[in-house]
Amino acid sequence: MPRWNFQAVEKAAPDASSLTAARKLAVPGPWSETGSTDTLVWGRCQGSGRTPYQVSIDLAGPAYRCSCPSRKFPCKHALALLLLWVRSDGAVADAAEPAGFAGDWAATRAERAAGAAAAEARRPVDPEARARRIAERRATMSAALEDFAQWLADLARSGTATTRRQPWTWWDTTAARLVDGQVPGLAERLRDMAAAVGSREDWAEHLLTEAGRWWLAVQAWRRWDDLAPETQGDLRTYLGWSWGADDLADAEPAAGWQVLGAHRDETGRLKEQRTWLRSVATGELVLVLDFAGGPQPLPVPQLDGSVVDVPLVRYPGSAPARARFAAPPAPLSLGTPLPSGGSLADARAALSDLWRRNPWAVRVPAVVRGRLVPPYDGAPATFVDESGDTVDVLGPDPWDALAATGGAVTDVFGELEERGLRPLSLVGVDR
Repeated sequence: MPRWNFQAVEKAAPDASSLTAARKLAVPGPWSETGSTDTLVWGRCQGSGRTPYQVSIDLAGPAYRCSCPSRKFPCKHALALLLLWVRSDGAVADAAEPAGFAGDWAATRAERAAGAAAAEARRPVDPEARARRIAERRATMSAALEDFAQWLADLARSGTATTRRQPWTWWDTTAARLVDGQVPGLAERLRDMAAAVGSREDWAEHLLTEAGRWWLAVQAWRRWDDLAPETQGDLRTYLGWSWGADDLADAEPAAGWQVLGAHRDETGRLKEQRTWLRSVATGELVLVLDFAGGPQPLPVPQLDGSVVDVPLVRYPGSAPARARFAAPPAPLSLGTPLPSGGSLADARAALSDLWRRNPWAVRVPAVVRGRLVPPYDGAPATFVDESGDTVDVLGPDPWDALAATGGAVTDVFGELEERGLRPLSLVGVDR
């Protein structure tokens, strides 16, 4: 198991406030019974109560457990323990066996994983029942999408300018009908548009573009049986029709995948985490897309730059290629360098090609070479490639990336969208 560094711990933090709080706790004083093995780190942290919190970390997941009431994963106590561990100054000593509470937790996780895998293997498949469920789902979705088509026609007749005078309930009522009709993906996009119309300067162009995608989705759904399987997969993902185990092929054998970067979007009711992987053997790029609703937490993100050994289950669709982990990833190494970066022109050509294959796609992964330019005079931060081509930088806070590069030319991995580039990882001045 490769040893983490400070940058890896920082990437594992769910937000900046958790990391700030963890740094205050990353001192030996409140800690007792700390230790580590090849796969586990544990300790007890004295909080405000009489009983210390029990903190356990499975490095192979990574996975975290703390007896504190926080709903963040990892919480500040787990982050603080990791910070103590990576210092290698003896505060967290190596041990032959884990503490009882940590060992019991790890054993329970292993038993649950084995039990779930065995139950899935034993689950019988009833083709007739499955076909009936699919037919019922399609009928429900068809009714909802026909209703939505009428809503779009009314929007076109009244004009897009009228949308700025509509209350939030006008959007939310339509979105709620889509949810009732089992089209949650389209409903979430409608709610996002309600916010965009009131906040974006280019709201009219954005609405017209998105309305075109909505209408295309309705028309494609009407011709579902005539679509190629890849297009069916793309449309199903866009509409929010989730995939069951019976819909997917068997898992591929475990292989080495480099974690290029990850991004969390928690602005809507449905939280989303995107993790981009690159095959060590072939260079293929794959997206692992996780969702969580309401109070449910997203999976703990993998570490940028790490290489994990993991089997994947592929989802139907054209591009971007999507998969999920068929088993917990086993880390092989940390700090693997990014592939050599190309130009923004190449990245934009890849985005255009993606839209030709999947008109509902939003972004394309890209490694580009250039430098970050800080924001000034109200203008956003920009990325400039070696040919002088520029693109706006997406995201609220570019300063960490600017500090890491010092304005020097470097390789940056990110997501290129219509509005700009979202950097997810980069090669800093200290590599």
